[in-house]
Amino acid sequence: MTAIEELQELFRQHRKPEQVEAMENYMKNNFQFLGLKTDSRRGLFTEWYKKHEQEIKADFRSIAQQLFEMPYREFHYCGMEVLIKAIKKNYRKEDIHLIEFFLINQSWWDTVDVVAKYLLGGYLQAFPEEIPTVIEHFSASDNLWLNRSAIIFQLSYKANTDFDLLKAECYKHKDSKEFFIQKAIGWALRDYSRFNPEGVRTFVENTDLKPLSKREALRNLP
Repeated sequence: MTAIEELQELFRQHRKPEQVEAMENYMKNNFQFLGLKTDSRRGLFTEWYKKHEQEIKADFRSIAQQLFEMPYREFHYCGMEVLIKAIKKNYRKEDIHLIEFFLINQSWWDTVDVVAKYLLGGYLQAFPEEIPTVIEHFSASDNLWLNRSAIIFQLSYKANTDFDLLKAECYKHKDSKEFFIQKAIGWALRDYSRFNPEGVRTFVENTDLKPLSKREALRNLP
C-alpha cells in the first residue's frame, strides 16, 4: 500500500457521515467531505506524515498534487499541508506553476488564502526577482483567485511588506464587484496597518475604495 493509499484508508476508517452535510453546507456545497473535522483530520495527517516522512519528502510535489486532485476536501487540505511542510527552503523556480495549479483548482477561500500566504508568499521571498512577472500575471488574470492572491500574498511579510506594491494592487482592483476581492483589499490593508497605521489610513482616505474594503481596512485603527 502506498502512502497515499494508506491515507485514504485511514480517512475512510475515521469518516463521520453524520458531519458531512453541515461541512458541505458551510462550503456552499462546492466540495464533497468525508466528515473529518479539523482536529481529527490534522491528528490523522500528523500520524501519517511521521510514518511516511522520508517517502513523502522524496516526492512531495507529486504527492501533494495527487492529494489535491482527489474528490474529498480533506485530501485537498492534506495536499496543501504536505507542500507547505516539505517545500520550505526547497523552492525551485518552476514551482510557480505548481502553486498556480493549487490556486486555480479546487478554488475557494479556505485553500486559496493558505496557498497565497504560505506558498506564493514563500516562493516570492525565495525568488524576489520574480515578483514583478508573477504578480502582473496574477493581477491581470480574469481568475478572481489569482487576483486575490496578488493582493494578499504579502500577509506573512509583516513590516517587510512592499507597501507601494500593495497599494498598486489595491488600486488596480478597487472597483471590483467581487466580494472576495473587496474583502482581500480590506484584509491586506488592515493587516499591514499594524506596522504602518498612518500610511494605511492616508491611502484609504484618499482612494475611492468600495465600502467593504474601506471598512475592513480601517477596522483596527482608532
